[in-house]
Amino acid sequence: MSLAEPAALPVATSAPPRLHALRRFATGFKASLPAYLLLLPSLVFLALFTYGAMGRVFVDALYQRTTPKAPVRFVGLDNITAVLADPSFTGAVVNNLIYAVGTAIPSIALALLFALALSRTNAVTSALRAALFLPVLIPMVAASALFLFIFLPNVGLLDYYIGRLLPVLPNWLGDPDIALYAIMVITIWKNAGYYMLFFLAGLQAVPEDVMEAAHLDGAGPFMRLRYIILPELRPTFLFVTVIATLNAVTQVDHVFVMTKGGPSNATNLVLFYIYEQAVEHYDIGKASAATLLTLAALMALTALSFRTLANRDGGP
Repeated sequence: MSLAEPAALPVATSAPPRLHALRRFATGFKASLPAYLLLLPSLVFLALFTYGAMGRVFVDALYQRTTPKAPVRFVGLDNITAVLADPSFTGAVVNNLIYAVGTAIPSIALALLFALALSRTNAVTSALRAALFLPVLIPMVAASALFLFIFLPNVGLLDYYIGRLLPVLPNWLGDPDIALYAIMVITIWKNAGYYMLFFLAGLQAVPEDVMEAAHLDGAGPFMRLRYIILPELRPTFLFVTVIATLNAVTQVDHVFVMTKGGPSNATNLVLFYIYEQAVEHYDIGKASAATLLTLAALMALTALSFRTLANRDGGP
């Protein structure tokens, strides 16, 4: 009698790698779905009012419309060419470069000085930090109105004290040679306390044991600042420099309040030039082209800055 052969058992086969990847994605998406739902309102606003606006600017730069009811005409890159050939735009760029350098360097230097002086935490330094940060909380329009009173010729607060020393008082906001430097003062006054916070945070990352070892080896305060503190603050310097550059381009409220770009376009900055083209001249295409050029320059500067930071940190 022959024995029946046993039935063949099913062989377990492993799922394809693509199916495993799909399952992992589904599991991860299900776990993070509440976070995406919480972020959804912010993402909608970001898409509509940031990326949507950037796309609209890019499209408007390719067309020309001189009045609200005039037909739209496709001009390609003519708006960009017209902006680059406009002496008012080149003058605004030069003013903005001077303004950026003249505000960033003093603001960063003062911020570092304040941070070094107030790095120790106690009741006195906490009060001084709050006092130095207070100008940041004042809106730029309100601060501009305050400085407009200070800079009033002959009757302003500044002339009241300087008049005792100088026989001839300058017109701080009416003289083309000094008007730009006068509005730099308000920017330095407002931003130094803000940048101080970044340097205070950067100083917390300086190794305390290295500082103590340098002190025991006889290194004085200047040597410790030069060879330990400043090298450790390089990332902070780079980040604050980028922020200061962005502020120099985007902060234009004080120009509206104090000078309107005058006298003789001496305080005309790039953002105010864009406002004039869009609102006063209703040249949307030209304003959009100037916006694209400014945005491209800022993105290139930011990318270069952070690329430099990555190279210093040993990144790719």
